[in-house]
Amino acid sequence: MHALDVLGDPVRRRIVEVLVGGEVTAGAIADLIRTETGISQPAVSQHLKTLRDNGFVTVRIDGPRRWYALDRQALRAVDEWLAPFRGLWEQRLDALETELARGARRAQRRAQEPPTDDRATHPRTG
Repeated sequence: MHALDVLGDPVRRRIVEVLVGGEVTAGAIADLIRTETGISQPAVSQHLKTLRDNGFVTVRIDGPRRWYALDRQALRAVDEWLAPFRGLWEQRLDALETELARGARRAQRRAQEPPTDDRATHPRTG
């Protein structure tokens, strides 16, 4: 199964997000995913198996607990696959950064200008 097929499922993506912070027990993952999505514990276990079989997670058995962790190598493969496309958004982000900096400079110049007396240019009517 291709890495993007594995991560194409929102439940598996959520599990990967949970594991970014480090090892988590299978029970804690199942509880969280069941709470968020309403799917059953066996369904969560199947998603964990898919992630494990495709190299996205590793499992460490400690007594009755199974601890899951990300295998960062699989994420590197996704990153490498995305590399040719990265230029499509990086160029736009660079342009956005330029415009934000330009706007910040304008605001800073305006803040340094002496205040004007609006009453001279906009007399009250009444």
